[in-house]
Formats: sequence, C-alpha cells, structure tokens
Amino acid sequence: MNLSARNHPIAAYSACRLAALCAALLFTACAAVPRGAALYQSDQAVIYRLAAATTPAALAQRFLADADKAWVVTDNNPGSRFSAGEVVTIPLKNENRGGLYEDGVQVVPILCYHRFGDSCESNLCVSRETFAAQLEYLKQNDYHVISLAQLTEFLEYRAAIPAKSVVITIDDGYRSIYDIAYPLLKQYRYPATLFIYTDFIQATSMAMTWDQVRRMKADGFEIGSHSITHADLTLKKNDEDEGAFLARVTAEIVESKKIIDQELNQDTVFFAFPYGIYNQLTVELSQKAGYRLGLGIQNGGNPFFADPLTLRRNQILSEDMDYFSKRIKTRQPISLKVSHAN
Repeated sequence: MNLSARNHPIAAYSACRLAALCAALLFTACAAVPRGAALYQSDQAVIYRLAAATTPAALAQRFLADADKAWVVTDNNPGSRFSAGEVVTIPLKNENRGGLYEDGVQVVPILCYHRFGDSCESNLCVSRETFAAQLEYLKQNDYHVISLAQLTEFLEYRAAIPAKSVVITIDDGYRSIYDIAYPLLKQYRYPATLFIYTDFIQATSMAMTWDQVRRMKADGFEIGSHSITHADLTLKKNDEDEGAFLARVTAEIVESKKIIDQELNQDTVFFAFPYGIYNQLTVELSQKAGYRLGLGIQNGGNPFFADPLTLRRNQILSEDMDYFSKRIKTRQPISLKVSHAN
C-alpha cells in the first residue's frame, strides 16, 4: 500500500515533521557559525571582526576545530562580550605551554577539602551552602577547574591550560563527599580528584563504599591514593627498627596503589602524603611505585617548573569567602622582561 503524503494524513504529518526538523537543524547549524570578516590571518593567528553576536565556543569550533578550547579565545580577548562589531584575536597556535608572561608566571592552585555537612563545627568540614558558593565564585570569576591529568601535562610542558586554572582535591573518602560534594560538582561540571586511604573505605558508615567510589570514577572523577592507614610516613613507631620502618612505609605507598588499581581497574598515578608531610624517602618511594604526582598541603600555587612529587595544596579551613579568594591566585608577579644595555 502506497502511503504518500498527498493521500494519507499520517504520512503527510510525518513529512511535515521531517521538514520542520530539517529546517530547525539547518537554522541551528547556521546560527552556530560565527559570522564576520577576517581583517588579518596567518598561520599564527586570525584577527576577526564579528558581524553578529557569537560565543567563544563557536569561534573555537570554527578556527580551532574544538569547542572545548573556548578558553583560548576568552583568555586572549579579556573583557570581550563577543557582540556585533567587536574585533577579536584567535591564536591558531597556542604555544604558551609554561604560562609565562612579561609581568609574571602562571601558577595553579590546588584546593584541598576533607568533609562536608549541612552545618559544620570542625574547620576540616565545609558546609553545603559554602561549597556551593565557592563553586559559583569560580564560575562567576571565569576560573577553569581542571583535572590532575591536565595539570600533569602542564607540569611536563606538554600542553597549555587556561590562565585561571584551579584543581579541586578531596581527601580521605568520607561519605559526605558522595552525598554533598559529588552532586554539586556534577551540577557545575567540575572535575575533582579523590584521595582515599584504603583501610577507611566502607569500614564505617561515615566512609564511602567502593561502589560509590566506582560510580564517581565512572562520572570522570580521578581517584588517587592517600596510603593505607593515613599514618605519618615520616615517623618511626617506638618499637620499629630501620628495616621494619622501611617495610611499613613502602607497603603504605605501594600496596595502597595495588588495592586501588585492583578495585577500580586503573593505574593509580597520584599520591597525597598523609597530613601533607613528606621527606626524601617517601618522595623516592612514591616515584619508584609509579606515581607521577605527589601532593602535600603547603599553601601556594604551582608553576610549570614545580617539582611534580612535592606539589603545594591550599587547605580550605574557613567558610569565609575572602579567605577562599586569597587561595586561588593564578599569577605570581615577577618581571620576565629582558633589559637591553645601550
């Protein structure tokens, strides 16, 4: 039976719907392409006058073939609204892999959280309301939350990252991470890294379970080691000789990696030293175990030439927003200008 659009109402309806869909797709595709004129173009950059309002993502898709590189456009056009008549610059080769500028060097702050709650008494706990406000602050002030994997590429001088990059890490493995932080981070589409000590996972109702850790990993969150027992790995016990001490510290670093590797089917390459304390022995053992990054809790940011096995982290120990804003500085002032003698 021939169901042509001319002689059957269902076929006619379907044809109309198909035509409308095609028109909508065509309109969307046209609207997504930024309109304008190139005032100058080379293999290094393009200077472009916008004929209509557009977005950094649309410009990045057209000129860099990757909408996720919208930050390259925004970083090079500070204050731009990307409206009709504006002239914007899009670098076609983003070579500032080290984040070096005439007036300073880029540093990446790594934030360190522990627990969350609806209300908090301990300074290691951040309330749900405050954490949401901090994430909103990052968004409204044009920060880019990047993963430790992205930071690794920056530290190895293999890739540039947004000028206002920050990393979020959460230690220990408390259940409140899953109940409070996880949904908020997903809402903002921000990555984060969990550092868990394996004896704690599913040992108490206050801890996450391995299934919850797996669920967060499946959603793109990174999982690193925080040792087995969260002991200070630089201190010997009273009854330990050197051999026993070395064996215990090695197990805390190496075996925790093996446990996480097995539970999550991954190669664990990030290690957060318990209490942020490390020495030459623990750093060397971490490197030998196969960790690419080691993290302490010394305040400050990390330039590309930072030691990857002794990275700084800023603990968030106050709910005050001024305190928070002072811990996310992304530029270390230093003059890199070369003076020429007459």
